[in-house]
Amino acid sequence: MLTRREPKLVVLFFSILIFSGSVSFTDAETNPKEHRSLVENTNFHILRLDDRLDTIVGEKAVVSKIAEGFVFAEGPVWDRRSQRLLFSDVRDNKIYELKDNVLNKFLDPVFEGEMPNGMRNVSANGLTFNANGDLVIAEHGNRRVSSISINGKKSVLASKKDGRRFNSPNDLVYDSRGNLYFTDPPYGLEGYDTSKIKEIPYNGIYKFTNEGNVFLLNSELTRPNGIALSPDENTIYVANSDKENKVIMRYTLTDNYITDSEIFFDANHLESPGVPDGLKVDYFGNVFATGPGGVLVLSPEGDHLGTIRTGEITANVAWGQPQGDHRCSSNTLIMTASTSIYSCELRTKGCVP
Repeated sequence: MLTRREPKLVVLFFSILIFSGSVSFTDAETNPKEHRSLVENTNFHILRLDDRLDTIVGEKAVVSKIAEGFVFAEGPVWDRRSQRLLFSDVRDNKIYELKDNVLNKFLDPVFEGEMPNGMRNVSANGLTFNANGDLVIAEHGNRRVSSISINGKKSVLASKKDGRRFNSPNDLVYDSRGNLYFTDPPYGLEGYDTSKIKEIPYNGIYKFTNEGNVFLLNSELTRPNGIALSPDENTIYVANSDKENKVIMRYTLTDNYITDSEIFFDANHLESPGVPDGLKVDYFGNVFATGPGGVLVLSPEGDHLGTIRTGEITANVAWGQPQGDHRCSSNTLIMTASTSIYSCELRTKGCVP
């Protein structure tokens, strides 16, 4: 029986990955810890709280496990140019690639060398793509936002605000004009807010413009984490992953500033394990937010319509392979949940980067 620290691929038949024949894995022969094997499909429960959920998550929808055995899976993103799923193992300093029949280590390690004094985590977290097709990475260990081009060139996009190093960039999203929004909680730092190497006294939400400027949008959240834009890009949603204040905020964007803010959803009454974390918005403005119990499906007004349950602490979500040429034609929700990766086919549509 494999332990949960030994990643293994689950072969299923679903919309983004169709597996057939034999399955091959990198490093399986040379490193026993990296051995992977096939396991059976498992379906999980969808909690329905409102009839409106039926138009978003069909009555016959199932949650399927597609890979398992990771330390803590995070930051999923679909690469439509290379037809693959990328995701971080945030506690194992790796980025994985899942393409066709094969699960590969895309970047191992993310952070090279020994863990620096004062750090508690050095891996990657959130991932996305820019308009050039470069993979953009929120790095804990290097305390920066970086990129890897298609030809493998690594670049630093943003590492400081007013000469002070970021805490540990966590999650990120681009708008259609090439501006990057990202969060910067202290999760990579030993002692969090009391860390001796923390240079910025707050935990911020930032905008990195395509001209290379960094603007602080908000410094009031204790644990800013998941971040997503509304379809019209006038609103930004940010999850606060604080056990004492489990909320998802909604901010109105005007140029390089926030002009209005409100609690979009208060999750403090939910007793299931988990806190607000990664989130995505579909083409119609519904929000898929990880939180207590799984993935909370929220209407554009903030009504809790139901929860997609994986059975594990669910950290982040992404849209899978689009069904056509348009990037906003994905109906597959990918979920990273503790040790495993899951998928669920929906009736709605979402946009990949």
